[in-house]
Amino acid sequence: MANIAKIARRSFLFGSLAIAGGVALGTWYVAKPAPNPLKPGPDEAALNAFVLINQDGVTLIAPRAEMGQGVQTTWAALLAEELDVTLDQVTVLHGEPAHAYFNTAMLGESLNTKGYDDSAFQHLMAQAMGRIGKVLNFQVTGGSTSMRDGYERMRVSGATAREMLKAAAAERLGVDVKQLQTENGQVLAPGGITLPYRELAKEAAKIDPPKVTLRPRSEWKILGKSQPRIDMLGKSTGTAQFGIDTRLPGMKFASLRMSPKRAGMKSFDASAAKSMPGVEKIVDMGDGVAVIASNTWLAMQALDAIEFVWEPADFEASSDEIFAKIESAFEQEPNSAFRDDGDVDQLPAGSETLSAEYRVPFLSHASMEPLNATAWIDGSKLRIWTGTQSPSFVQSACADEAGISAQDVVVETTLMGGAFGRRGEFDYAILATRVAKAVPGTPVQVTWSREEDMTHDFYRPAAIARLRGGLHEGQPVALDVQVSAPSLSDQIMKRWMGRDGGGADRTIIDTAYNQPYGFPNYRARGYKADTKPPLGAWRSVGASFNGFFIEGFVDEMAHAAGQDPLDFRLTLTSAEWEPAYNVLQAVKDMSGWTGTTPEGIGRGVAMVYSFGTPVAMVIEVQDVDGSVRLNEAWIAADPGVALDPSIIEAQLFGGMVYGLSSAMGEEITFADGAVEQQNFPDYEPLRMPQMPKVTVRILETQEHISGIGEPGTPPAPPALANAIFDLTGQRIRQLPLNKEIDFYI
Repeated sequence: MANIAKIARRSFLFGSLAIAGGVALGTWYVAKPAPNPLKPGPDEAALNAFVLINQDGVTLIAPRAEMGQGVQTTWAALLAEELDVTLDQVTVLHGEPAHAYFNTAMLGESLNTKGYDDSAFQHLMAQAMGRIGKVLNFQVTGGSTSMRDGYERMRVSGATAREMLKAAAAERLGVDVKQLQTENGQVLAPGGITLPYRELAKEAAKIDPPKVTLRPRSEWKILGKSQPRIDMLGKSTGTAQFGIDTRLPGMKFASLRMSPKRAGMKSFDASAAKSMPGVEKIVDMGDGVAVIASNTWLAMQALDAIEFVWEPADFEASSDEIFAKIESAFEQEPNSAFRDDGDVDQLPAGSETLSAEYRVPFLSHASMEPLNATAWIDGSKLRIWTGTQSPSFVQSACADEAGISAQDVVVETTLMGGAFGRRGEFDYAILATRVAKAVPGTPVQVTWSREEDMTHDFYRPAAIARLRGGLHEGQPVALDVQVSAPSLSDQIMKRWMGRDGGGADRTIIDTAYNQPYGFPNYRARGYKADTKPPLGAWRSVGASFNGFFIEGFVDEMAHAAGQDPLDFRLTLTSAEWEPAYNVLQAVKDMSGWTGTTPEGIGRGVAMVYSFGTPVAMVIEVQDVDGSVRLNEAWIAADPGVALDPSIIEAQLFGGMVYGLSSAMGEEITFADGAVEQQNFPDYEPLRMPQMPKVTVRILETQEHISGIGEPGTPPAPPALANAIFDLTGQRIRQLPLNKEIDFYI
């Protein structure tokens, strides 16, 4: 990880200079264009880092990974809109690791503002922070930033390429460029002359990129409308190539068994495995073993025949011990206090107070495609085929493992069968490189078993919240939130940057401090628990648990005030932030919410602001012979600009399912230093018969475009728990809900 750490240390110097804005060197370094990494062949032309044109048409080099969220379809639409080509004229390839492909939006999320009420200056600060990603070579897909990253960037790339093509045509024809138009991948000239882009591309590539003006939304032909997914055909016919589908001449197959306690390996006995059919090599991985065989199944079978003795874990051995550490953190000084409005300790005389404690467990990512990577060391070169959210980090980390320069590592980013943050890590690629070192000159595919995948995840942290609310004459006057959890940020910074994050951990308190609720007295504090089970970014990160905490407790406050819980939230948002009020009003209208439900029916509401997007959700449940069935759900979201309504709807569906799965039955527990859950029978997601009917409404009242991949997850658990309360009168403050509720299947 040395390369990443060096880059990180440099970035803090240049980043601080750029933010200050007063030092020319820092500003210049961060703002200057990154070099174009494309190296076009004899029949190709690269008009910029994103647009490659050859005889087959236009290729978009997309730096954001496709893991089912539709990002590459919308990036292609952004480009096509300004380039004047149809969507089916664009081929999309994932870009190689390169500074030009850094995420311009993700680091802007690190500012500790509330977000929803950011001033113009704060937006500029976030943009400046985002540009530091170029220095870091921060080519990462995550944080629901792909559209914020590409919204202007791709349109500018398309418009610039279009104007370069027009300029090339003007030079060839000897006419004024103002006489030319573009349509369907060709330049139109007076007299019925048409010049296809492919005939002009080489000449256009020699022209200096001009400044361009982007088209207003009123002139959009593609954006704002639902488009067919460019990956739909391949995924529907089984021809799409995921990492696990990689096949190379002479390739070997491997699987591995690493310490379930995330510690060292004392010894292993592979004598029985060595003689098994198909086994070709046993590789000592240091803290585990890999088996190379003629196919993956034989490798996994051989691993089961190996006897291991493991070192003990270096963190608490059981879930009870870990939760005790989380609970004890409340006795320390808070790690963060991002919001402290008014005075929660000095309320009007006669105020009523209520308090509650909520808890959530560790969670696994549980992607459908288990982790895998194919590595091939050929002389001094290394090639990696894998689904990854962070190809630049994979390149650097695997170079360190192979003992070569990063420039000698080629990363081929494939489609991913789910990621949800797990493939932002790169341990699986490092381990594949380590296996490949044992068979130089031979490509080897390393596939994790489901058990290995689940027991070696980087988990969503467990967390505890203590909440206190104040009501005066039936009106909300105070909210005091304390949240304790182990530090996700410290661990990620250590793995990604080679150093602890230190300081305030925003993920512990995110969504708890920046809910757009107008409590006149509002305090939120985060506590960093001194326990270090392996943690990673899980879909919606801190919002995934803080949404449950806040929205469960706000529901309690509404009932304590004798008010309808949806109207209570409308009151809290009406003067605080209009988009939040609007999504609540939308689900009220969509669901026909009246505040009363028939016998045997329950309804719950939740609204969570995360990744710049407010999402409101109403869930209806029904008692079926003592079991709880999910009948229907209504979702309203406001991402500011709806570039593709169908993709947004699909993301809200998927986010809700992910959230419901975590609420109903998913939990990771530790015993003797190891994870107890092994596979889906132990870690049960939402089943198809349990899926409710869903209706979605997309609003566009925000000023800025915001994220959509993750915001559908946080409101699902509290909306369901609140619906169960409406149905049964039972207030459940701990997940998963199936510990106290039987769900209908």
